[in-house]
Amino acid sequence: MRQSSVIARRVAAASVSLVVAAGAAACGPKDNDAKSSGGDSQPRKGGTLTVLNSNPQSDFDPARLYTSGGGNVPSLVFRTLTTRNREDGAAGAEVVPDLATDTGRPSENATVWTYTLKKGLKFEDGTPITSADVKYGIERSFAAELSGGAPYLRDWLIGGADYQGPYKDKKGLDSIETPDALTIVFHLNKPEGEFPYLATQTQFTPVPKAKDTGTKYEEHPVSSGPYKVVKNENDGERLTLERNTHWSASTDAERKAYPDTIDVRSGLDSSVINQRLSSSQGADATAVTTDTNLGPAELAKVTGDKALASRVGTGHFGYTNYLAFNPKVKPFDDPKVRQAISYAVDRSSVINAAGGSSLAEPATTYLPNQKSFGYTPYDLFPAGASGNAAKARELLAQAGHKNGLTITLTHSNSKDFETSPEIATAVQDALKKAGITVKLQGLEENDYSDKIHSAKNEPGFFLAHWGADWPSGGPFLAPIFDGRQIVKDGANFNSGFLDDKSVNGEIDAINKLTDLDEAAKRWGALDKKIGEQALTVPLFHPVYKRLYGEGVKNIVISDWTGVLDISQVAVK
Repeated sequence: MRQSSVIARRVAAASVSLVVAAGAAACGPKDNDAKSSGGDSQPRKGGTLTVLNSNPQSDFDPARLYTSGGGNVPSLVFRTLTTRNREDGAAGAEVVPDLATDTGRPSENATVWTYTLKKGLKFEDGTPITSADVKYGIERSFAAELSGGAPYLRDWLIGGADYQGPYKDKKGLDSIETPDALTIVFHLNKPEGEFPYLATQTQFTPVPKAKDTGTKYEEHPVSSGPYKVVKNENDGERLTLERNTHWSASTDAERKAYPDTIDVRSGLDSSVINQRLSSSQGADATAVTTDTNLGPAELAKVTGDKALASRVGTGHFGYTNYLAFNPKVKPFDDPKVRQAISYAVDRSSVINAAGGSSLAEPATTYLPNQKSFGYTPYDLFPAGASGNAAKARELLAQAGHKNGLTITLTHSNSKDFETSPEIATAVQDALKKAGITVKLQGLEENDYSDKIHSAKNEPGFFLAHWGADWPSGGPFLAPIFDGRQIVKDGANFNSGFLDDKSVNGEIDAINKLTDLDEAAKRWGALDKKIGEQALTVPLFHPVYKRLYGEGVKNIVISDWTGVLDISQVAVK
């Protein structure tokens, strides 16, 4: 997922969608744990789980969804070749088989990946799921009318850049082979050791060609998961899911599928959601949210109530909020100026502006502080908890600004506690202590997004954020720092316009690795190397704090999504 509106959409769709950090285990109360024993704490099948959300589950078509790990609500209906491990904390950041028997078998140079489907897989109508269905599901994601999903397949598959989808090109993609009903082979134009992560995206969902209704498919997509769609109103605002009787737990080690029915109700105000979950009256006693955090005021109220506090799930998602520089704009072309700002930042005040230490954790590295990303601790420009104004003034003097300087910080006017006025003001106040006068330029969300992603119009200094398409350093570092991903006409995410051959080369070298633990170490080292150029100032990693109803059991929150996994929840 990407920054701003795109990443917000992804994160919401994935339930995931926005925010989190850190590598500590994220789990709910022990008496709601799947491993707890005895009486009422044991999860049982049956009942209705209600999902109360702000954002509708729009574009409920596997081709159009941009999720992390297959999403939350989507993964109840759409199974993929691989999926995320449904475990608490760091263990949940691992990729595991789903429709496939393993996470994929790579060629020696990781340019060819082969998967074998499990036997006995069926769609909701009882017909067998074949490799041809997976191939077709991927190919339809290339159709212009079904755009919106992750862009990697277009970039990675041989011929993907020019393919227009099966409605225009019925021949299909030669780079996806299906030698038999259970085997599917992908031919890539470059080594990609992280292909198993990509195979968790909903574009890898099997779609029966005979049942494809194009843009109307989202109204009743054919289920390969434990639930099927029986109602989709107002473009995902109200979704009703019921059991898919042809789904077999023997082929699915990840989804528990305890409730009989999932009732998704969206378009609700966040304060209403939290109030309903807090009260837990009627159906709300067995309700959860996949996209609404507790705010600072709500969290303070909850913290003072032991009963409510016991129903708060805490999670961490790979996500970083930071300050971005455009070195093409003076005075940010001078590394000493960028370093001075790095030293001057007061992370304590920024975290307070983000809602306090319960909702945000300080960041000095660009990569999130989780093992799967390759987190390598470093603090190249130590500002302490409240900024190092003296060191900042020293560097400004060396840069020829002994009397200080005046700069502009661009931010969004959205009240998101990330790129909003509160964060901008905290930065402004800190830099003032170092002799830097900061003028604030607040823009409406769409204007802000357009401006910071325009290579021609990008401001010199702005608030930004980035979240993980999957828990690895690759989709975190490459879009922001790979010089070959600079987009001159279109959405550009390499805000620092870094085009360093050694960085580009190391990205290519790591991408060849199929040992993901070894790759993670290399991503961490590369993060530190890039950090020396002071093209960003990491500020904080947000934390999810979310209420759930008093009748909800079996709370599992992984470091992949940072939020309660509804495929594990029981309500009886």
